[in-house]
Amino acid sequence: MGPALGGTGPHELRAQGAGGGPRPPRPRLPPDGVSAVPGAERDGFVVVPPGDPRTQPLLEGLHHEYVERYGPEIGAEEMAEHPVDDFTAPAGALLLLLEGGTTVGGGAFRRHDDATAELKRVWTAPAHRRRGISRRVLAELERLAAAAGYRRIHLTTGSRQPEAAALYRSSGYVLLPGTARVYPGGVYDVGFEKHLR
Repeated sequence: MGPALGGTGPHELRAQGAGGGPRPPRPRLPPDGVSAVPGAERDGFVVVPPGDPRTQPLLEGLHHEYVERYGPEIGAEEMAEHPVDDFTAPAGALLLLLEGGTTVGGGAFRRHDDATAELKRVWTAPAHRRRGISRRVLAELERLAAAAGYRRIHLTTGSRQPEAAALYRSSGYVLLPGTARVYPGGVYDVGFEKHLR
């Protein structure tokens, strides 16, 4: 579990993207072929602004999953905790993995402190799970965070997401003792950290 991309949930993000307001600047990307131009790619990783319509499967999928696992109150809270601008360059990024132009996975990071990026919203579409997509997304987010100058990554995950905790542990993340946040009903989230090379 962890904070969100949107102001009030996935539907507000859709409205912001289509509303005509100023779009956040596109992240400057390393010269390795990753494109930030919407519509220019059909396969692979792409860094996009939060209003990009290709973020909708990720946002709606996360919202549905949070509500299903944690209930509507915590689910809505999770999807509303951080402003979308937190996930734009130079301090953050919103990453999608596309296959045939369809969003099959993604995630984001934001500034936690000067040396630490906070990872958020690692997600894989249910039809594409068990293919290593989340692990690929995680590795690409780590690479982008390191390129942005971060030396560590911090993240939280919820007690009802054991598969996420297993992914992070197997990817070199260490549980941070004493970081649990407890919610009503015995639900909690815990922090993890990884030092980047």
